[in-house]
Amino acid sequence: MDLLTIIVVVIYLLVTGYLGYLGYRQTKTAADYLLAGRNAHPVVMALSYGATFISTSAIVGFGGVAANFGMGLLWLTVLNIFLGIFIAFVFFGNPTRRMGHHLDAHTFPELLGKRYASGFIHIFSALIIFVFMPLYATAVIVGGAEFIGLAFHIPYDVALYIFAFIVAAYVIAGGLKGVMLTDALQGGIMLVGMIVLMVVTYTILGGVTTAHQSLTAMVDQVPGPLKAMGHQGWTQMPKFGWMAAGTAMPAGSGYHMWWIMVSTIVMGVGIGVLAQPQLIVRFMTVKSRQSLNRAVVTGGFFILCMTGVAFVTGALSNVYFAQKETIQCRMINDAVLMDPGLDGKAKLTLVPAEAAPEVIARAKRFVGYRLPGEATEANLNYVLWTPKTEIIRGGDGEFDQIRPHLIAIARTITLGTAMQGNVDTIIPKYVGSAMPRWFGIIFLLTLLSAAMSTLSSQFHTMGTAIGRDVYEHFAGRHNLRSVLVTRIGVVVGIVVAIVAGKFIRGNVIALATAIFFGLCAATFLPTYILGLFWRRMNRAGAVASMLIGFGVSLFWLLFVNAKIAGAVGLCRWLTGQENLVTRFWSPTWTVVDPLVVALPLSFLVAVVVTLLTPPLDKAHVDYCFGGTAPGKEK
Repeated sequence: MDLLTIIVVVIYLLVTGYLGYLGYRQTKTAADYLLAGRNAHPVVMALSYGATFISTSAIVGFGGVAANFGMGLLWLTVLNIFLGIFIAFVFFGNPTRRMGHHLDAHTFPELLGKRYASGFIHIFSALIIFVFMPLYATAVIVGGAEFIGLAFHIPYDVALYIFAFIVAAYVIAGGLKGVMLTDALQGGIMLVGMIVLMVVTYTILGGVTTAHQSLTAMVDQVPGPLKAMGHQGWTQMPKFGWMAAGTAMPAGSGYHMWWIMVSTIVMGVGIGVLAQPQLIVRFMTVKSRQSLNRAVVTGGFFILCMTGVAFVTGALSNVYFAQKETIQCRMINDAVLMDPGLDGKAKLTLVPAEAAPEVIARAKRFVGYRLPGEATEANLNYVLWTPKTEIIRGGDGEFDQIRPHLIAIARTITLGTAMQGNVDTIIPKYVGSAMPRWFGIIFLLTLLSAAMSTLSSQFHTMGTAIGRDVYEHFAGRHNLRSVLVTRIGVVVGIVVAIVAGKFIRGNVIALATAIFFGLCAATFLPTYILGLFWRRMNRAGAVASMLIGFGVSLFWLLFVNAKIAGAVGLCRWLTGQENLVTRFWSPTWTVVDPLVVALPLSFLVAVVVTLLTPPLDKAHVDYCFGGTAPGKEK
């Protein structure tokens, strides 16, 4: 790391710390800590909402998925802006703000609990948040630590600890005031960083038209496994279809990619954003409907620049890696080809450069090299070797060069991974290789900001779920002691995320994010939306809807979804089968997101049970929608 980078990062951290300190100084009451005093500026709220929504999971995780799946991921940007900003702010924001203020609710679970006069709904919602939000937090913290480790040349574990400690410091001290102030700063940095990333990317690739034409022309380079899943090129949507039951094709074939992209990524995250507790609470931090309306333009532009740029850049990274990447290096000895075995896990053996072409072409091998300045054999780097790889030997002290000519995912294949690439490292590798050094500093701050802004809100939400929602509910009183319990909850959430981040790595960022978003949508969305707009919606309908949405989602993940069920192993242990679908139904069901089934069922159950059970007390419902509290009528 050069001195300028260190100075810039230190200044950034000092400013972040100062804003956290301001939040601490301005936090006098529980409302200050939990809702920033309910008087946030609309621009601050919009930037905080956007910065909380957009994290390293969007930039690093989903950007890497776009490098694999292509431009079709831009449909998620469309849904993010239309649902996550326009619909959320214009239609849901003000009723949430008005009901939350009127009921004196400080958290999302408290809002639901008071709307339905239900302690069960209050506690159940809080526990779901506290137990499952670490899954999302892990995705964010892994993305941040991956990039920080690469940028600062420090071990991943060290980056993980440092990163978590910095975020914890200002969340624990400053509450939501500190979180929103730092979010606004970080949102501004993210906006600048992503705009510059887009401009520099198109400049490197010869302009907008040339870049996209080059990506379209790479259709013949789509790897065989992706073609088998329905990939038709990085500027085309995958094949749409449905495999027949009993089809004798291996898992991951046919039309799987379309369902993964549309049901899990686009719908799961695009719809799930409406039910994110850490975002919904932002509506209760402003004092008027006008503030929410004024925030729409800022929020929409922010999301467009964040997700749109990340997805486009991720897809276009294929063009850069295949056409333009050059690695300045020192080759290792005279034998540069290194064989990790056919499974990618064996001990490395050197392969002479003069080996027969058919021998080289048959094997899966890496080129071993050291970057300039790395003097010891311990600092080895590797790049996958193919017949297209160019190795240019330097002479008389000049550097050697490697031109891999690989697509993005192939550039992330590392030793010991059974020849599997890691999409979570595509964006960090692209920025480190393609971007000028000065932009590396900007992007470092961008990712730091993206990760810190989202993590701070996640940790704050997990803490309030325990302190405000669980502790105060059972203690039966509101006092500043609950703030202490909230801070303890923040620490617990951080520890869980760190432990998970140590053991869960590799192609997990986008998946973990989509799972959490979909789970929240199926569990909370019907209860939340119908509670805002349908006076007849009652406690029984809300409880049934939440239990069905949560239960179906969990069952689908553990017993139907091929990737999760296979990884967890519960279905295999109980039934002897990897999942409950492949033998009897279409294998396409194994990649359909739980949201597709759980959310419609959750809405249907909410309506049917509500209509079949007695309504809530009219006085209570009137109070929820702006009337006088029961027992206080004149």
